[in-house]
Amino acid sequence: MPVAKEQIRQIIADNNLNSVADVYTLLRDGFKDILQELMEAELDATLGYEKNNKGNVETSNKRNGHSPKNLKSQYGGFRIDVPRDRNGEFEPKLIPKYQRDVSGIEEKVISLYGRGMSTRDIHDQLQDLYGIEMSAEMISKITDKILPEIREWQSRPLNPVYPFVFMDCIHYKVREDGRILSRAAYVVLGVTTEGYKEILSITVGANESSKFWLGMLNDLKNRGVQDVLFFCVDGLPGFKEAIGAVFPQSEIQRCVIHMLRNSFKYVNYSDLKKLASDFKAVYNAPNEKAGLEALSDVREKWGKKYPYAVSNWENNWEDVSPFFQFPDEVRRIMYTTNIIEGLNRQYRKATKTKSVFPSDSSLEKMLYLASLNVAKKWTQRYRNWDQVLNQLTVLYGERLTQYL
Repeated sequence: MPVAKEQIRQIIADNNLNSVADVYTLLRDGFKDILQELMEAELDATLGYEKNNKGNVETSNKRNGHSPKNLKSQYGGFRIDVPRDRNGEFEPKLIPKYQRDVSGIEEKVISLYGRGMSTRDIHDQLQDLYGIEMSAEMISKITDKILPEIREWQSRPLNPVYPFVFMDCIHYKVREDGRILSRAAYVVLGVTTEGYKEILSITVGANESSKFWLGMLNDLKNRGVQDVLFFCVDGLPGFKEAIGAVFPQSEIQRCVIHMLRNSFKYVNYSDLKKLASDFKAVYNAPNEKAGLEALSDVREKWGKKYPYAVSNWENNWEDVSPFFQFPDEVRRIMYTTNIIEGLNRQYRKATKTKSVFPSDSSLEKMLYLASLNVAKKWTQRYRNWDQVLNQLTVLYGERLTQYL
């Protein structure tokens, strides 16, 4: 509840406040008094009656004095008297048994770490704002406290069906035994039957391989995923076989954006806009037949000059073309992995201060915290999701409806 101006003026007059130090002293004393009263109220709730007002409450337990406890806060250090009960049953929740720091500094450190700040930047920030000296080792120990939370998040149960699942990976450098090694952060992002985005998994492992993805897919199944209608992926060799081994009914959609990038690898910059414009007629075609005709036109116009650009599409047509059977609302979701690339941009933003991570766990911590920050912003479902779901229900029937 905000303090009125009149109350503030009265506080200033009553306490003879003349400097910032005086204000901090007042805040510290007020903070201490509030904590003391809250802990007394906690004991009241545990015993079932207020001090000196037992009334008809039947209990053999009662107050048994206090134990002194020194605390650190953003307002400095002070002593608080923790109330006790005779039976030793009272366990304060406000300030747990072994907690001696109530400044919220640990939460601040974890929050700053999750936003991509280096340990040096966090050290400087804490010193400037709170006058607290904290080493890089201490910052690492504080952020290590979320590792059990990460393990729990990575093994949490998932929905039985996801209409769309996107899979991609980002590459990082990690130091191990004095060597700098390449690591891949495997990211799995799903769209729920309600139309909301959900990060299903992030796992740090060796360089991208179909064998590792097979393990990731089995992990999804072990966590409760029974079916996926569409996997939207890049063109990793062996990807199709790995998906087929775990989710044989699922369709695979190659990312159109990745296909274009691969096709344009060897195209002169002067031809890039024209070729890209011609390819639009392929992936924006109303149906697969029209798409093939547009691809034939591209081959006739550009095939001799850029044979790879055309053959790349012809050789992968089976995995590029599934989206042609759907209306625009569904196509916009499935024919590109822009959804996961947007997520990857947020990861890169959070990790840009780190050219090399000191360990796999440090990379996992930063990606997990960045994921939580991103997920907070995903409050709206896909546009026209009702139409999308109706289309999918007609096409896939019980594969979808049995879980709705």
